[in-house]
Amino acid sequence: MSTPEWAGPGGAGRKWAGREETGREEAAPEWAAPALAAMLGRVAAVRAEVGERFPLFADPADGRWTTTRRGSWTGGFWAGLLWLRARHTGEASDRQAAAACTARLADWVDTDTAARGLILWYGTVLADDEAARRLRDRAAHACLKAFDPELGLVPWGSAFGGPRLVARPDAVPGMVPLLAVADAEAAESHLWTHLELCRGNGAMRHDPSTGWVAHPDPTPGWSRGRAWLLLAVAEAAGRLDAAELRDLTGELTHPLPVPPADDADPDGPLDTSAAAITAVALLELGRRQEAVAVLEELVRVHLAEDGGLREGCYDRVQGVAVRNELVWGDYFLAVGLAELTGLVTR
Repeated sequence: MSTPEWAGPGGAGRKWAGREETGREEAAPEWAAPALAAMLGRVAAVRAEVGERFPLFADPADGRWTTTRRGSWTGGFWAGLLWLRARHTGEASDRQAAAACTARLADWVDTDTAARGLILWYGTVLADDEAARRLRDRAAHACLKAFDPELGLVPWGSAFGGPRLVARPDAVPGMVPLLAVADAEAAESHLWTHLELCRGNGAMRHDPSTGWVAHPDPTPGWSRGRAWLLLAVAEAAGRLDAAELRDLTGELTHPLPVPPADDADPDGPLDTSAAAITAVALLELGRRQEAVAVLEELVRVHLAEDGGLREGCYDRVQGVAVRNELVWGDYFLAVGLAELTGLVTR
């Protein structure tokens, strides 16, 4: 894969992420290629099971998937996994399946949610396909239309219920590079506003009379909160003020390779998906040794023989899929392994 670039005003030729080049290539760990092959083999099995629906999470007992018709906020990760498999096999049938899945994400372009970053960036960024690039451009300009210059961000939106004017950590990754396709200044504002509001706070809601106030969902100790923000910083570090952004990376990196789903419950369920997100962010930031340690822990301890990443936690508060295989956990672990093995280059 060629290096993704920012295509916004003044952004041509800038790298999508802020990797520090060392001038030498490092060999992939011996466990990386077999693990990636197992994961991409599972993608084919899941595709046969779910058909044109989108997998969300799988039961740890029998591996069967709960699916959605439109993909919810996770549809882009399934499309991304299909593109990884197509790259791995080189088969026309795999490429066709990936392209068809990405095309089904088009319904989200004009939907009122900042989760479009998760859906439409990760669903297109690995695609070697002109239709996917056109979809990304459409999505970028649609998200720019939703940008609120007074608040300095694209609000979380109304698509999933609840108040619209909310800032959440999962509104930032994907959205920053997607916005930058249309307007680099909007991308920068979206990132910094969320970093100011969400670090340590979980989520914030805008009240017209009082301004920003704490919002209960997600909670401050949510495992993926800091992981999503770290990933967003990594995606922007090559385009924005790298020095200032890098000062935040230590704060946003969890001290444990695989964190609990909620820091307030250290003995509760783990969240391997947060660890996989963190590993990809660390790779993008040039922190390869730390990333490899996280990826090795995931492969050695949590990757099942069938190629599924177990012990992910979807929603601890609601008790939904608290120890399951999650499609975005699979995606980020597979991307991390693909970067180690050279299947994907940034």
